[in-house]
Amino acid sequence: MSWAQSLIRIREFEIETLRKRMATVIAARSAVEARLEALNAEAAAETAHARLHADAGWYLVGYRQGWAIRKDKIEAERQTIVMEEQGCRDALAEAFTELKKVEQVAENQATAANKLANQREQAAMDEIALRRTGTEG
Repeated sequence: MSWAQSLIRIREFEIETLRKRMATVIAARSAVEARLEALNAEAAAETAHARLHADAGWYLVGYRQGWAIRKDKIEAERQTIVMEEQGCRDALAEAFTELKKVEQVAENQATAANKLANQREQAAMDEIALRRTGTEG
């Protein structure tokens, strides 16, 4: 295996690792968004309960303060995950770029090797032809 093929395998492994990390980050973002939706649904249910029961209305102000704190905490977690996701996307794009560069070098190396082999073969054929015609120089 040539050094270029080794580099290609390393880059492909790096890309696969980044893809797995990206899947983990996306799953974490989905989980946080589900928690946020559940919190909002809970707040809506609590508000509806307070409308039906007068004594529950007294506790609604305290509940909303606690809800806002919990919501801010989840939003901060979500924002952190979004930033991590963007970092993963950037790293993945960079890894693909590096892979393409290595593949291009490998392709250029193979093309140069084929060209050199063709030149050698052509020189050998020319020598054989010159020997057969007896016009060796």
